[in-house]
Amino acid sequence: MRIIPFITFFVLSTSCASAEPLPAPVQDDDFRPVNLDEAALGQLLFYDPILSGNSEVACASCHHPAFGTSDGLSLGIGDGGIGLGTHREVSNANLPEERIPRNSPALFNLGAHEFTAMFHDGRLEVDPSRASGMRTDMGEDMENGFASILSAQAMFPVLSRDEMAGSYNENDIGRLIRQGLITGDEGAWDVLAKRVAHLPDYATRFIEVYPHISEANQIAFTDISNAIARFIEFEWRSDTAPFDAVLAGKRQLTGQAQTGMDLFYGDGNCASCHKGPFLTDHTYHAMGAPQIGPGKSATFEDHHRDDGRFRVTGRLEDRYAFRTPSLRNIALTGPYGHAGAHSDLATFIASHADPATSIFEYDPAQAILPNLGKADQSDIDFSVMNDPEQVSAIAAAVRTPPVSLSDADVAALVAFLATLTDTASLQGRLGIPDQVPSGLDIPNPDPNPN
Repeated sequence: MRIIPFITFFVLSTSCASAEPLPAPVQDDDFRPVNLDEAALGQLLFYDPILSGNSEVACASCHHPAFGTSDGLSLGIGDGGIGLGTHREVSNANLPEERIPRNSPALFNLGAHEFTAMFHDGRLEVDPSRASGMRTDMGEDMENGFASILSAQAMFPVLSRDEMAGSYNENDIGRLIRQGLITGDEGAWDVLAKRVAHLPDYATRFIEVYPHISEANQIAFTDISNAIARFIEFEWRSDTAPFDAVLAGKRQLTGQAQTGMDLFYGDGNCASCHKGPFLTDHTYHAMGAPQIGPGKSATFEDHHRDDGRFRVTGRLEDRYAFRTPSLRNIALTGPYGHAGAHSDLATFIASHADPATSIFEYDPAQAILPNLGKADQSDIDFSVMNDPEQVSAIAAAVRTPPVSLSDADVAALVAFLATLTDTASLQGRLGIPDQVPSGLDIPNPDPNPN
């Protein structure tokens, strides 16, 4: 059976006439410089649930080092969830309205200069022509003060009902967001910044780190997001994998791994889209990704599809196209796909060779979805995949010719991708703090789950 995830889509093609050259090794100049004190402040904020509406969800709830900086799920549960990874379940006291609509992406190397777009559809992008320096679906309401596009990205999960904000009838943040009060005095971001500023430990740290802050009431949410971004940049830089030693000319691969690398940069044409030292071309491709879960829709829409890049550009040729992800540590960042539809990397590679065909053979058992406690949840989760017309539309958007891969080819590609696993980046550099200034519980896997 052929299956297609998507967050790791290798664009395979018969049009490759010659092998792609190996990229140059990663250099320090490829990254923004990091202030360690700022990163240490961001570490605390990343693991602190104080930034969520109900003070129950932290950034680390869906981006945890125990799960390759993702969450181990196809589609996660943010607000209203208890536990982490495959043991995450809904709270009976705070039932989530729906799953988070897209798979939680990994966070490796986001401090590199070449990462100029965020989210699966790239709806947040660097744009020097705009006053804020970026283009976003917030338009002119976007504030200034972000140190990077990654910092701006860190501001958005707190605005999502299902990720961190919670419902309008649960907390002040949810109500402000429901009313459209995001920026400015007493907007959602401002209220969250005041939560942080009112804690003496945080206030002291911000004053010590940022020269423009001399008292607690000057802390803005952009300062919070800047610190979080610096932590991510420092903690999960990944450039010490065996693959990096190959790029630096310090070692050679052997056996299956070498065969897989030859295929990746040769006849498989994987490197036509997974380019450079981070293995991404940072562009968008429709690769027949199975659509599961609630999809992406406006409040007045009731469909469960995800049109991908089309929702950003409005161009029909961008329908069902998603951004090429980096493959760093890919062996440990599943499930794969913009909707996390597949949990097995080898099966994905085999199916991805012919995505327009294999989508019709999608096996729902590949998805890892926590129980939401709703009787009709399966009908919602797989409504698109149970609709032949919608599946055909996704398949028709594929433009990549099929390639024949043997079982041995697939095994070789998996072996090569394992050389992208970087132990240092997986462990992190600052690690998980013992406690955070709010005193709230830090997201941490239960070593003895029930």
